[in-house]
Amino acid sequence: MFIVRIKQTRLYRNVLKLADFFPAFFFVLGFAWDARTFGGEVSAIDLFILITYLLISALILYFLSQYFADNMQNYPKWFKKALSTNWPYFVLQFLLGTLLNVLFVLYFKSTGHLLAWLMTFCIGVILVASEHFKDELREFTLSWALFSFCTMMLFNFLIPFLIGSINPAWFYISTVLGTGLAYLLYIKTPNHLGSIKPVWYIATLLMLAYAFDVIPPVPLVKRDIAVGYALNKVNGNYQLSQPPSSWWVFWRKTSDDLQVVSGQRVYCFSSVFAPEGLKTRLYHLWQYYDQTKGWQTKSRVGFTLSGGREGGFRGYTFMQNLQAGEWRVKVVTEYDKTVAVQKFTIASEQCNLPPIVQVY
Repeated sequence: MFIVRIKQTRLYRNVLKLADFFPAFFFVLGFAWDARTFGGEVSAIDLFILITYLLISALILYFLSQYFADNMQNYPKWFKKALSTNWPYFVLQFLLGTLLNVLFVLYFKSTGHLLAWLMTFCIGVILVASEHFKDELREFTLSWALFSFCTMMLFNFLIPFLIGSINPAWFYISTVLGTGLAYLLYIKTPNHLGSIKPVWYIATLLMLAYAFDVIPPVPLVKRDIAVGYALNKVNGNYQLSQPPSSWWVFWRKTSDDLQVVSGQRVYCFSSVFAPEGLKTRLYHLWQYYDQTKGWQTKSRVGFTLSGGREGGFRGYTFMQNLQAGEWRVKVVTEYDKTVAVQKFTIASEQCNLPPIVQVY
């Protein structure tokens, strides 16, 4: 019995040593699961669940404010006792953390260019940091900031989803509505615990980020984008011929370094998910990098997107007689918001290796 106790003590100490890594471990595990099961398409049920989480978070913040203001004479004793424990903070941290995690997945899957990755990275940093903020949530200022941030980001998805439009006006309106909801909850709480000022800063930063194309045009979700030599449609699927990657690039089969002959076509295939009822127009911008002038648009071809297709809306364009050098295709909305960017190079020489056919 004495030996068993020693073994348990050693195991317990080893677990304690690893405890600091648990938040990061479970964040990566949760993100991997959500990235696989959520965000490929945005459904009304998903958004309803997130709204429920948001409402429960609002109720917890409201009742905690009542408790600290000693304004709970009309509430039962068991309810007041529950608010005096750590459980409300654990639940609040779980709900806000879940909202941040799902929003991170959605924005991660909607991100298709460098500036948008910056926004996604910021959400990821806030998400990881929030795992260590349980004590700071008692100060309320951080609680209002996290709640308002989740509200605005969720409304940025919800309003365009319900309206069926990605007009930039809806992003600004949804941000204002999210800010208003957080402020309304704040003024309804007694003594106005904490500061509401960070909410205004967050709203301003979000609107500036969207204006400078840092935030992707949600609720559109990028599915696939690729360039290749030839494109055929067989049994409802697109088959794109692409050059094989070098042997040392073991993590992918195909390459973005195209070798073409004069007059040969180069195709760009893209797939974007949009919720049912949303209709807009997308454009493929074929751009060549000029050493003195930067990226120069050589072609702009548009096509209509109709939402609701499970596999995403698929479209393609092509160009021929591309000069050698660096190229990219930008998928943009009719409001010039970037959905995805695919870079590739063109070399004017014959490829000796057989192409690989990828199915999309």
